[in-house]
Order: sequence, then C-alpha cells, then structure tokens
Amino acid sequence: MSVISAGTPPRLHSLDHIMEGQCSPEEFIHPSLRVIPNTNQVRWLQTILRNKDTEHGDFVFHADRLIRLVIEEALNFLPTSDKNIVTPGGSKYEGKCFQKGSCGVSLVRSGEAMEKSLRECCRSIRIGKMLIRRQDPDNKDKPKVIYVRLPPDIAERNVLLMYPLMNTGGTIHQSIVELLKNNVPESNIIICTLFVTPDALALLQKSFPDVRILTTEINHDCALHFGERYFGTDI
Repeated sequence: MSVISAGTPPRLHSLDHIMEGQCSPEEFIHPSLRVIPNTNQVRWLQTILRNKDTEHGDFVFHADRLIRLVIEEALNFLPTSDKNIVTPGGSKYEGKCFQKGSCGVSLVRSGEAMEKSLRECCRSIRIGKMLIRRQDPDNKDKPKVIYVRLPPDIAERNVLLMYPLMNTGGTIHQSIVELLKNNVPESNIIICTLFVTPDALALLQKSFPDVRILTTEINHDCALHFGERYFGTDI
C-alpha cells in the first residue's frame, strides 16, 4: 500500500467515482484522504461486520483484523528519519525509524475498540480519550464535550484520532475542535476510521482541509451500532 509522496500531485476523483468502482481505491479523491485498497480480504471483513447475523465473538475478531489494517496503514503517515544499523552478520543496513512525538486519542466508546491494535503496533504509545455525546437521539443537536483527557504535550505530537465510523461527522468534528483548542495543528491530526459517509467526509474536508483521513470504505449506508456490537451491549 502506497501513500502519496510530498510534491506528487494526487489523482482526484469524485465520491461517486470511488463508490461506484470507477477508479482504483488506491487513488485519492482529495489530497488529505486515503482509502485502503478494497482487496478481497478487506471486502470480506467489511461483509462480516455489516451482516446483521454475525455473532458477537465473530464480530469482535474480524473487527480487530480490519482495525489492524487501518492502524498499520496510518503508521505510514507518521514522520520517520534515517537510521543506519549493523546486522548480526556484520553488514551495514540503511533503515528507518519513527520519530518520537506521536499519540492516539480514542472517542469513547466505540473508539476504544481501536486502542488494542494501536498498542499492538506501538507498545509504549500514549493514548488520550474524549467523550462526546448528543442529547437528541435523532442526532439533530450539536455534540457536546463531556470528558477530555489528553497528553499534556499533545500540541507537539502527531495524533491518531480513532473512531470506527463517521455517519454525520458531527462527533469527530467536535473532537477536532477540541484538539485545535489544545494547539494541535490540523496537519498533525490523522483520523483512523473504518466506515465514513460522503456527508461526513464533505463536512470534515470543508472544515479542516489539512486533517488527514484514513478509511476502508465510503458509503451512504454507514455500519451503525458498531460500539454496541463490539462491546456486546444492547442496540
């Protein structure tokens, strides 16, 4: 999986093109957006998560697999530096190492499902939390910030913002506002999500054009109730 290189103009496509399969999922529809390749494995995992008959244990197992793919790809956005080492055989090797200064932020509750994969990839990474909720069950009111716990030096870090699905985009929008209040630059924020609707994508790209977004699928039919199904609570 490749990501766009600095100075390389992206190939731009409309949301309709990528949703209708008229362009490769590896291509960009916006410089800040990355849709991971829709391989047979990815489509299979998406199918299991969308299936209403999938049992809880199977849902969690396959959700973790899809989340891991997203987190692994998100790491490609983090800054690296050159590192020269010597192998056990005595050969010199020109490699890479991640620069310090990254953290995760999960949106309670469904975002916490992504923490496991992040810790498996980055054992010592710091993870903050936000609780943002709407009072109106029909999602017509503005999301309110209930609780925030962030690393004190988050303004100096790259932030992997974890939220499995974005339907209206309101919750993730409010979380970005909160990060900006804590002096996190837009360009340091990377949204890690599984499913996103065109409406949510349009809202975020209009409001925060420098925030990067990584997802597996853009679809009008968002996979709702992810948190309830993952944690085994009533829908």
